[in-house]
Amino acid sequence: MSHISRRQFLKLASGTAAAGLIGAPLVSSGAAKKKVVIVGGGAGGATAAKFLRLNDPSIEVTLIEPNTHFYTCFMSNEVLGGDRKLDSIKFGYDGLKKRGVKVVHDTAVAIDAVSKTVKTQGGQSFQYDHAIVSPGVDFKWDAIEGYSAEVAEHIPHAWKAGPQTVLLHKQLQAMKDGGTVLICPPADPFRCPPGPYERASQIAHYLKQHKPKSKIIILDAKDAFSKKGLFEAGWTKFYGYGTDNSMIKWVPKSKDGAVKRLDPKTMTVYGEVNDHHGDVINIIPPQKAGKIAFEAGLVNDKGWCPVNVQTFESTIHKGIHVIGDAAIATEMPKSGYSANSQAKVAARAIIDMMNGKEPGTPSYINTCYSIVGPDHGISVAAVYTLNKAENKIVPVKGSGGLTPKDASAAHLKREMAYAHSWFANITNDMFG
Repeated sequence: MSHISRRQFLKLASGTAAAGLIGAPLVSSGAAKKKVVIVGGGAGGATAAKFLRLNDPSIEVTLIEPNTHFYTCFMSNEVLGGDRKLDSIKFGYDGLKKRGVKVVHDTAVAIDAVSKTVKTQGGQSFQYDHAIVSPGVDFKWDAIEGYSAEVAEHIPHAWKAGPQTVLLHKQLQAMKDGGTVLICPPADPFRCPPGPYERASQIAHYLKQHKPKSKIIILDAKDAFSKKGLFEAGWTKFYGYGTDNSMIKWVPKSKDGAVKRLDPKTMTVYGEVNDHHGDVINIIPPQKAGKIAFEAGLVNDKGWCPVNVQTFESTIHKGIHVIGDAAIATEMPKSGYSANSQAKVAARAIIDMMNGKEPGTPSYINTCYSIVGPDHGISVAAVYTLNKAENKIVPVKGSGGLTPKDASAAHLKREMAYAHSWFANITNDMFG
């Protein structure tokens, strides 16, 4: 791959040029109807369904997804900050249906890799030639004593956007001025590595306007995090970070930041030594692959799905491809854009395999924007290539990068504009 500058990358990432990764349309010559069943209609599954139909309309594509609408986690923090409405991150499946995708609103409960069958909770059964599983993440509820799916109905994680986002936003609105918000991020790996810190930024943005005496404490299970220097620069600029009057305090693992236990009745979290009371508590639990990946036997002993990253075919069960957050995509982060890119790679590989061709050498792309404050966006971006010998996805040297530390106010304002443009384009790329 030729060298690509950061400016060129951002131009590509904020538009739809990434769609070119899938290659030219191919019309199958086979007489038998080829069938692909996709489990999970999020960023990865929706993209895969669309690009399979775009590139080989002869393939019968069935998408199994229990929900009638998908809420994006990316940009959901702006809902908490008050600058975005929930409906703006809500997407339906009419666009995919118009492209000939059969959308089934049901829950996949079993995948038989031998008979090549997906069964649903509603009693339906679907045959496939290839299956794509894009199950997202599930939570390790037993990792923090006192936290559970039931407790999360009152002390939200908001790491699956929608009702949980609304709950957390309402709790912030109801909190007294002078209250304390606790945000508790997990150890790696987890969905959207910069997400908790953008969340802290957006909540601080809201509190600064409406409850300026309030504080945010980030109790972290790590000693470092994605875009740390850029976030801290923004926090210093907007929220007094590093001063005695800072609205945001970050407590790393080495300073007893990792939360071990929650007492939901007293709204207190406990580390090894210290405890913290919160008026609003946002616990983001440690994560693993979504439930169907376990039911189908697609996970390793760490709870994630090993794949051949050239095709995203499972290394455990042939004919099943796992994409998105659940997949072990080596150096690619778990993000919506990664899922979108992986979906295109998997779709192209499946089309090639169905038509008796050897899958080509793919490229992959990811970018992640974060909104720190008014007219202040930051980003991390990379183009990746395949190291086939080691089954690894590796960054292309010189591609992408971070927002410069010395970026001007005009540059940071452009990054925010890029973020909103990227969101509009990527969601259209997935669901349009």
